[in-house]
Amino acid sequence: MVQLVPMFAVLVISGKQYKVKTGDTILVDKLTGEAGDAVTFDTVLLTHDEGKTNIGSPQVAKVKVKAKIIEHIRGEKIDVHRFRAKSRHRRKRGFRAELTKLEIVAVG
Repeated sequence: MVQLVPMFAVLVISGKQYKVKTGDTILVDKLTGEAGDAVTFDTVLLTHDEGKTNIGSPQVAKVKVKAKIIEHIRGEKIDVHRFRAKSRHRRKRGFRAELTKLEIVAVG
């Protein structure tokens, strides 16, 4: 029995690579646009469909990934603590990433 793998693509968003297929929901660095807006990404590095893989050099031609912005959120808080022994030096700093939640509408 041959198991079919649904079509997926590896794309670049803000310098980071994501493996996506239609219907996926991903979190990426904050993008411009409002909730409900459509976004198209054309920097696709690889596609795979029905056992056939297309590897781009550097990108796969004529392939685009369409997504919809669901919402803008803030990520989990990251606390950074610095400590130097024997000098009473302590420093605490926090960070929360600005993220965008995307729903992948179409690949190809």
